[in-house]
Amino acid sequence: MSVSAEKKQEIIAANARDPKDTGSPEVQVAILTERIRNLTEHFKDHHKDNHSRRGLLMMVNKRRTLLAYLKKKDVERYNALIQKLGLRK
Repeated sequence: MSVSAEKKQEIIAANARDPKDTGSPEVQVAILTERIRNLTEHFKDHHKDNHSRRGLLMMVNKRRTLLAYLKKKDVERYNALIQKLGLRK
């Protein structure tokens, strides 16, 4: 359910604003999106796992908060990120 170290490094490299960037909203949202997708797959087999469902809801809320912050600060970065990650269908 968590993201492997190699996968996390790939996500960071793909979404970082500069080579040493690991904490920008874009990187955080991308990592949360990967974790949310992994948990969503987990729930297809384990639909009664309510403890993990609570964690999923917290991650979704954290991602929504980060996206709202990014939208408020820089709309172009926000639009590029949601396009790249395939959010907001």
